[in-house]
Amino acid sequence: MEVKLLYLVLPSLAFVTPNPGEPNFMKVKILTFAALMAALTNILSVPPIAIPVTVGTFETSIHLSQLPIFVSGILAGPAAGLITGAVGGLYMSFLRIPFIIGGLAILGYASGLFAKKLRPFFSGILAWCVQAPYVVITDYVWFTLFLQRPQTVVWIIVIPIMIKLTIEAIVCSVLAEILIHFIKRARISF
Repeated sequence: MEVKLLYLVLPSLAFVTPNPGEPNFMKVKILTFAALMAALTNILSVPPIAIPVTVGTFETSIHLSQLPIFVSGILAGPAAGLITGAVGGLYMSFLRIPFIIGGLAILGYASGLFAKKLRPFFSGILAWCVQAPYVVITDYVWFTLFLQRPQTVVWIIVIPIMIKLTIEAIVCSVLAEILIHFIKRARISF
């Protein structure tokens, strides 16, 4: 039952091919998985799935869009995580802050690197720790230089955003630990 459900949810992982050991097949499979996870990242960042929240005068949203990025990086490697993060951040970059593409690419790449030695939960948390300084710097630059907000107001906006993103990263790391357990149990691998 679990295996059939996973193949319904992740149709790109059906391993029907004449020569599954070929290197090109593996590249296509990983790229397909990264594209699927990137699409899911974009979907999870769209209202009503993402819940709109106002922080001061800035509109943001509570979402779980980090989850597919973690799953992609952890299961398919750093390159797949990077692709998932970069492509998965397109929707949010058009609506919010354009720097988000770089941050999500860092998140995916770092989660893939840490997953080589650590459990999914710790990979996600440490990947967020790598991405967090980038987010602080780019948000500060965005609000001060591009939106012309005073520095004191910028910190009133950036600090709650960082707290919200930290909570989302923890929740997504827990969910990634659970999902990856069942994906590996179903013997889906790259």
